[in-house]
Amino acid sequence: MSGSNQHKANLPSRHVTEGPERAPHRSYLYAMGVSETEVHQPLVGVATCWNEAAPCNISLARQAQAVKQGVKEAHGTPREFTTITVTDGIAMGHEGMRASLASREAIADSVELTMRGHCYDALVGLAGCDKSLPGMMMVMVRLNVPSVFIYGGSILPGRYKGKDITVQDLFEGVGQHQAGNLSEAELTIMEKIACPSSGSCGGQFTANTMACVSEAIGLALLNSSGMPAPYESRDQYGMASGQAVMNLLEKNIRARDIVTREALENAARVVAATGGSTNAGLHLPAIAHEAGIDFFLGDVCDIFRDTPYIADLKPGGRYVAKDLYEAGGVPVVMKELRKAGLLHEDCMTASGRPIGEELDRIDREADGRVIYPVSDPITPTGGVVGLKGNLAPEGAIVKVAGMSEQEQVFTGPALVFECEEDAFEAVQNRAYEEGCVFVIRNEGPAGGPGMREMLATTAAISGQGMGKKVALITDGRFSGATRGFCVGHVGPEAAHGGPIALLKNGDMITIDAIRGTIDVDLSEEELAARKAAWKGPRETIYASGALWKYAQQVGSTYKGAVTHPGARAEKHIYMDL
Repeated sequence: MSGSNQHKANLPSRHVTEGPERAPHRSYLYAMGVSETEVHQPLVGVATCWNEAAPCNISLARQAQAVKQGVKEAHGTPREFTTITVTDGIAMGHEGMRASLASREAIADSVELTMRGHCYDALVGLAGCDKSLPGMMMVMVRLNVPSVFIYGGSILPGRYKGKDITVQDLFEGVGQHQAGNLSEAELTIMEKIACPSSGSCGGQFTANTMACVSEAIGLALLNSSGMPAPYESRDQYGMASGQAVMNLLEKNIRARDIVTREALENAARVVAATGGSTNAGLHLPAIAHEAGIDFFLGDVCDIFRDTPYIADLKPGGRYVAKDLYEAGGVPVVMKELRKAGLLHEDCMTASGRPIGEELDRIDREADGRVIYPVSDPITPTGGVVGLKGNLAPEGAIVKVAGMSEQEQVFTGPALVFECEEDAFEAVQNRAYEEGCVFVIRNEGPAGGPGMREMLATTAAISGQGMGKKVALITDGRFSGATRGFCVGHVGPEAAHGGPIALLKNGDMITIDAIRGTIDVDLSEEELAARKAAWKGPRETIYASGALWKYAQQVGSTYKGAVTHPGARAEKHIYMDL
């Protein structure tokens, strides 16, 4: 694509760079060393979530330079900008976790406002932490510009006593320490070596799950998400992503040409096949919402139900992202799914070619160690299961990767807590019985506010060796690193008057992940009587500010906990203004 002006005829950046009346605007670009040729080329936003909050984001600024080089080589003019990230590993287990899910919307909104304000023509987004990946993909679909996503890469595992360790081992180490099975000195050694490099958490937790989604859905170049963050050879993927977005711009292939119903189904397949995070059940509906597609928690779970689990990844399995990459990565997983007829092959991707064609170019095969053949899966169904019943009329979700069939059915008396802190305290004090069902309510998107993850509590239970002896249900979320029988996303949430708000200690709850049900042994009459006596949502301390605003706007969990009407209501597409 040459730098001549006719290429701007239909592009947003013409509003900023073309014609005599835009002389003041161009003067700003010249002030930054942009040449005359570059002014009249397409302007490409290169958005990163760089910050010094966590290793997940620390390498993004450097990686963005490679993306910009790729854009320049393909005759585009890259303009780098940043947005926030809230890092779950640091936000976990305290009030800070309320900011995590709300940050997904803030990321999407801030990238949208930057793109609109400066009239950029295309977008390359780099992300590391959990919410920044869906946030960045959501805004690509919302703006419907030619877009390429690139993950910052995963962290290298630490080595301790001859084994790979991750931050998950530290969260569980806290529980082991409380149980008297791990000394503080040993915990201190572990904390200094568990995270030896830049990059996002190494297991198949939310960041790597959504990184796999970015490839499967078609917004990222195949295999771009696997290589660990510290490998400077990642720069090749940055360069290629910059060139790819210019190719999409030339062909006018936009984000919604890529993110279709079929592409979302492919993404859900890959989540299930890799035993990915339950958070995908929240983020895929939110991405779909930006395209005006109804793809809710139940739709995601329908796909999970009949997808074989074939990648043996932590927390349910043995391996980390680096191992998956070395075994051939997401492309090999997708090739296995294709063999079973579980993949839509004609979905467009960021390369400008359909996914089937892309997979034809991959010669690696399943190694049988990290990636199992689809004909001989680890388990015949996905690692994540949807549940419905009188306790969750709008659904709930549970991760069963690594659990046996007997472990997937649980009946026990409710032990009710009004927030996570109360439950964590009970775990620390061992104030619970084997066989009980922890109920943690008022932690939904509106009621929390912010739908916190419960990793501190679930990891402490696992660390005490009780992970298989109790169950836990919540209208909040779980970390991708959670193990054990833990049901999240129970909807409607307590703040919206869902049945979870009406439970009392001792109510008998049955969770059956094989049949996909979650019920409390109460009659409809009893539930109705309790509903009539319900005093309304618990008051929170968030009566102003961003979290108050989020709580006012946020919708149902099963629809993705979104905060605006989405593409169904839009009256224009940004790219066509």
